[in-house]
Amino acid sequence: MLNRHGADQWIPATLVVTPVIAACAWLAVGGEPGWWLPAGVCTIALLGFIAFFRDPPRSAPREADGCMLSPADGHVSAVFSQAQHDAVDGPATVVRIFLSVLDVHVNRVPWDGEVLSRAHRPGRYLDVRTPHSAHVNESVLLSLRAAGGQRYGVRLVSGAIARRIVCTLRPGDRATRGARMGLIKFGSTTELIVPADSEVLVREGDRVVGAVTALARLRA
Repeated sequence: MLNRHGADQWIPATLVVTPVIAACAWLAVGGEPGWWLPAGVCTIALLGFIAFFRDPPRSAPREADGCMLSPADGHVSAVFSQAQHDAVDGPATVVRIFLSVLDVHVNRVPWDGEVLSRAHRPGRYLDVRTPHSAHVNESVLLSLRAAGGQRYGVRLVSGAIARRIVCTLRPGDRATRGARMGLIKFGSTTELIVPADSEVLVREGDRVVGAVTALARLRA
C-alpha cells in the first residue's frame, strides 16, 4: 500500500519513467540488447522511489500494551533530558529517531490523546545526521494531552533531502494510538517528547518500528 500523501510524487514519476522503460525494452527486443541496461536501471530507480512511500499496515504486539508506541521507523539517535520543553510545559525526556531514505516515513500516533497545539517553525535543511540539524531545521511540533491528563509531544523535523512535512492533525483533534498522523518526505527525524518522570524503554542505537515498538511509559 502506498501513502496517499506521496501521490503528487509517485504518480508523476510513474507516468514519466514508465514510457522510458517501455521504449528501452522495445529497442532491446528489436535487436539492440544494449538497451536492457538503461531499462533495468530505470526500473530499479522507479521501484526504489515508489518504495519510499510504502505504507504497511501495523498493529502493536500484546507486550506493548500500556506503552507509548514509536511514532516512526528508524534508529534511536539520541535520548536526552531537557529542563523545559513547550510540548509538555515542563521538564522532559526526548527520544530522537533518525529515519534513513530506506525506512518507512509514515508517522504514527504514540498514544491516545487530544491535540492541544501545533507549531510550525520554518528553518534550514541540514543533514539530519548532524546533531545541530534538530535545532535549526524546519519542524512541526505537536503537543497532546493523554486521557490521564499527562502531556506529551511529537516533533517532525525535515532534512537535507526532505523538504516537505505532511501532518494531518490539528488542535482539537482526537488522536488514536497507532493511527497515521503524517509523512516526512525522504530522510528526516522524528522526536517523542515525554514528561521527565516517564519511563523510557529504549536507548541510543536501538532499531524501532512505528506503531509496533514500545518507546516509553507515562507515569500513572
